[in-house]
Amino acid sequence: MTIKEYWTIYYTLLRKEVVRIFRIWPQTILPSAITMSLYFLIFGKVVGARVGMMDGFDYMQFITPGLVIMAVINNAYANVVGSFYGARFSHSIEELLVSPANNHLIILGYISGGIVRGVIVGVLVSIVAALFGGISLHFHNLLLIMLAFLLCGALFSLGGLLNGIFSQSFDDTTIFPTFVLTPLIYLGGVFYGLSVLPPFWQHIVQYNPLFYIVDFVRFAFIGYSSMNPTIAFVAIIIFIVVLYSLAWYLLSRGIRLKS
Repeated sequence: MTIKEYWTIYYTLLRKEVVRIFRIWPQTILPSAITMSLYFLIFGKVVGARVGMMDGFDYMQFITPGLVIMAVINNAYANVVGSFYGARFSHSIEELLVSPANNHLIILGYISGGIVRGVIVGVLVSIVAALFGGISLHFHNLLLIMLAFLLCGALFSLGGLLNGIFSQSFDDTTIFPTFVLTPLIYLGGVFYGLSVLPPFWQHIVQYNPLFYIVDFVRFAFIGYSSMNPTIAFVAIIIFIVVLYSLAWYLLSRGIRLKS
């Protein structure tokens, strides 16, 4: 196949995902803005007024990066798991698997759609945060913020793809976010700094992969991190490589996909 043909396949998959996102935007984009507004209002304004400062920052400013990336994570994940399992449910995935599209193109097409939705929601939630006073226009590093959006969107799009492969019903697509993803996010330092935890729990938290993501994003927004941002960045890259390799292996073997 030529490069043009590869691009046509990838673009077609991506366009399908993007069209789906904007066609049902009240379900894919709007809910996060509303939900995050409540978070900013309750945790930022009400609770934050009582907490005061956290590691030298206003509490609202401290939690905003975590809330923004939480929206990116949830939307990137939800977009891919819903779309991929929907393709399995309608058996259209079988047509894709026997088409000239190789597995790398299939993976990239789906995760690119998740990244697009994650980044759009991330930017929208950042605007909402600015309206509530959680973000100033002087970011610590805008390039790192966009890089964090892209990497986290890719990572959790891959997670959604894996969940979509293993799910046996639409109910199964909610098991991982409910029982694994959400607890890891809340225990990953979104609402508190590492310094406020006892030494034992500081050690335990560092085994949570979401901790590295939240810490890296917080550094990108406000220049503060509990650990070396380079370590967090490398950890995210490793997670992406592992999940991508697993997704490629499952598609190559047709596990849960071939009847």
